[in-house]
Amino acid sequence: MPQNSSMTGELEQKLKRFIKLTLKDISVKLGDEFDRNFEREAFFNEKWARRKFNDDESRGLLAGEGTLRRTIKKEASVTDHSVIFTSSVPYAVIHNEGGTITVTRKMKKYFWYRYLLIMGSKRSRPDKPKFTEKLQRKKSGELRDNQKNRELTEEAKFCKIMALKKVGSKIVIPKRQFIGMHPEVERIIREIADANRQTVF
Repeated sequence: MPQNSSMTGELEQKLKRFIKLTLKDISVKLGDEFDRNFEREAFFNEKWARRKFNDDESRGLLAGEGTLRRTIKKEASVTDHSVIFTSSVPYAVIHNEGGTITVTRKMKKYFWYRYLLIMGSKRSRPDKPKFTEKLQRKKSGELRDNQKNRELTEEAKFCKIMALKKVGSKIVIPKRQFIGMHPEVERIIREIADANRQTVF
């Protein structure tokens, strides 16, 4: 009887080690793969919809200043046997799943503020996030001809379009998924589990 108890305890320890190791490996591997979706501009092999207002291939989709990409965090929970991916930005879900936004006065004000910052007509306030760089100019005041200015000019155009939209009008956000289940995710999980099973047991 003591021998069986010892074997049971050893098996439980191996099982705990297997779960902990597997969850850790999954969180690292999927974290890397989900991050690469921003480079692929696709959810693995499913390409994201291009912008309607600017289809410049040189400008990355969902790129901007990289805020969304940087805020994605992962957490492995041994208790719940799960790996959870989260983001602190409020617009993460609608980009990942797609949806419709209703234009509000507050939204219009936000885009005017952002537009004026880019154009250099307004200074960034301490209570506002410094998320926007302004257009770069020469000493003469003339705009510099560089990639950054071209990107900011396109962003300014978009902000102005958004700021001029009527309150109550609808904006359709296409689905550009970067996190979630996919056949590739299932394959990665299976491979990690199989490899760790052989290592631990």
